[in-house]
Amino acid sequence: MSRFTRSAKRVLPPLALLATTSGALYYMYRPRNIPGYEGPVVPPPIFGADGTFKLPRFPKLKSRLEQINDLKKSNTGRAEDEYDILVIGAGATGSGVALDAATRGLKVAVVERDDFSSGTSSKSTKLVHGGVRYLEKAVWNLDWAQYELVREALKERTYFLQTAPHLSMWLPIMLPLDKWWKVPYYWAGTKFYDFLAGSEGIESSYFLTRSKAIDAFPMLKQEDLIGALVYYDGAHNDSRMNVSIGVTAGLYGATVVNHMEVTNLLKDENGRLKGAEVKDKIGERDGKQGEKFNIKAKCIINCTGPFTDGIRKMDDPNCKEIVAPASGVHIILPGYYSPGKMGLIDPSTSDGRVIFFLPWQGNTIAGTTDEPAQITKDPLPDEKSIQWILNEVSHYLSPDINVRRGDVLAAWSGLRPLVKDPKAKNTESLVRNHLIDVSESGLLTCAGGKWTTYRQMAEECVDAAIKEFNLKPKPILNPPMISGTENVTDDATLDGTCQTHRVRLVGAHGWSRTLFIHLIQHFGVETEVAKHLTESYGDRAWTVAALCRPTDKRFPARGERISQLYPFVDGEVRYAVRHEYAQTAVDVLARRMRLAFLNAQASLEALPRVIDIMADELGWSKKRMDVEWREAVKFLESMGLPQPLLSATRKQVEQGKIDFKSLLEWRMYSRHDKPGPEDENR
Repeated sequence: MSRFTRSAKRVLPPLALLATTSGALYYMYRPRNIPGYEGPVVPPPIFGADGTFKLPRFPKLKSRLEQINDLKKSNTGRAEDEYDILVIGAGATGSGVALDAATRGLKVAVVERDDFSSGTSSKSTKLVHGGVRYLEKAVWNLDWAQYELVREALKERTYFLQTAPHLSMWLPIMLPLDKWWKVPYYWAGTKFYDFLAGSEGIESSYFLTRSKAIDAFPMLKQEDLIGALVYYDGAHNDSRMNVSIGVTAGLYGATVVNHMEVTNLLKDENGRLKGAEVKDKIGERDGKQGEKFNIKAKCIINCTGPFTDGIRKMDDPNCKEIVAPASGVHIILPGYYSPGKMGLIDPSTSDGRVIFFLPWQGNTIAGTTDEPAQITKDPLPDEKSIQWILNEVSHYLSPDINVRRGDVLAAWSGLRPLVKDPKAKNTESLVRNHLIDVSESGLLTCAGGKWTTYRQMAEECVDAAIKEFNLKPKPILNPPMISGTENVTDDATLDGTCQTHRVRLVGAHGWSRTLFIHLIQHFGVETEVAKHLTESYGDRAWTVAALCRPTDKRFPARGERISQLYPFVDGEVRYAVRHEYAQTAVDVLARRMRLAFLNAQASLEALPRVIDIMADELGWSKKRMDVEWREAVKFLESMGLPQPLLSATRKQVEQGKIDFKSLLEWRMYSRHDKPGPEDENR
């Protein structure tokens, strides 16, 4: 053996190791353009040479009355007035189907019995994720289908950041470790998760020593803690995302009407579906009989989530039910329970379920449970589930932090529509992800799935509709200027194919992480308010701020807070009515501003002001205002409003005459010079 060969044998292994290590390090720490961190497509407005400041001019939506008239035209008998697709349900999937179809040049309408995101779509964990736990199951069970679901969800997660960066964000999530053997196990798992999402441009996971973990999450229990792994997933503002999808569909030409209930499905002489009978629910709130009329469409798509079987039985009363609803309870705790920029996951709770503990809108969200449930419109969160979540939370927080029932600011129960395939041999087994089914009469049902994959579900659903009903997509030659300027268009080529992975939602074009500064400098709004507006409305924050009334104060110059505890302002109520089809007080408090999900009692206190602004905008009578009060208080019960407050009158709230002394929260705090034993451990 030559000297060169012997030298090569000694040198090559360490060189190979060095090259492999260097390659791995470069892959993990290479410079990347993280989705959601790009600059604005449309720069913010500036003062012109003549000293004038021109606000962006955004395209205007048709009014609700105009949209209803468009629905009625479909029944005139003229072929050009008939809709290609009528979507029932305007949750995440239904709104997504409407946007997908509209951007393919199809004539589409979507009707919703209640409001955008009024059901499951507003009651999620607020995560956009592939699912670390699902990946673990896929590996251990050698389940290729489960693996594919995780990979597809990770790809969809990136589209959230690209199409709605103002409503979505990367969120680091900590996984505390109490055994040394768990370090390599979970490190390998999170790195595999990174690898699957690597091409999607996400941040890399990393290990924290014990001291660094406590520094990053001071509330963490230190006993037995040896360190933590941190991985990245997506988070979003679910109902505002849903509203934005619906509004964007409307701007692309879809007819979008909420509070419009389907009361019957219409069939031709051959038993094939040809349309639906609908009823306007808003008239009933004004003490009138809701107007009924027919809508004609080539294809009817059922996207009603937990209520899927109700529409299916309109089509075929003898069909087997396919929805197996499960209740997921979440609670909201004060923001001091978690760091503002990091969440936490407990992958193995006392009963084996996963629980998340995440910062959201300045507060902390904890959940979820998973129990069989009955289908109801606004299910109430049960006390057993609330106590279970509190108990699990207390296990991984420092023992000196007293986790109290009175700290629960809001709680809700969301119905997850797990589905069974009616055409499968074993009709009792649940489908893995989502289901697309076409009945004999032509009712296309899309059910199941999760928020993260709503866009993919919508794409597959429209593909199925095009194939089944021989629909003819066509290019959109003059797309609307969603960005507010003719000089900027999306990367999407609207040629009749699916482009929703490129179509930016309303508010996305002019958004940047520094947009709030421009808002402060021009309108004189508070910093907290400016950040909230830009993170909720994107570039439409310019319009929202302009709708805020001047304060006559030195500062802030604009923006009257609806609740002193949160950065929601009066201009948001006006914007919701004028530009987002808000028709009821609950539409605003729950789905446009999110206050009902953050603090039920604060929502009750803000309710009179919200009703007054909406009454000015919509011309409500005194009777209608009373109806809105009763309906909103009833809804707040499903958000965890304490029982003693359900009988509160508007006059009591406005005059501050509610007896809070009967509430648990009142007794939690020291309100006397010498607190007695009854003030402790509340």
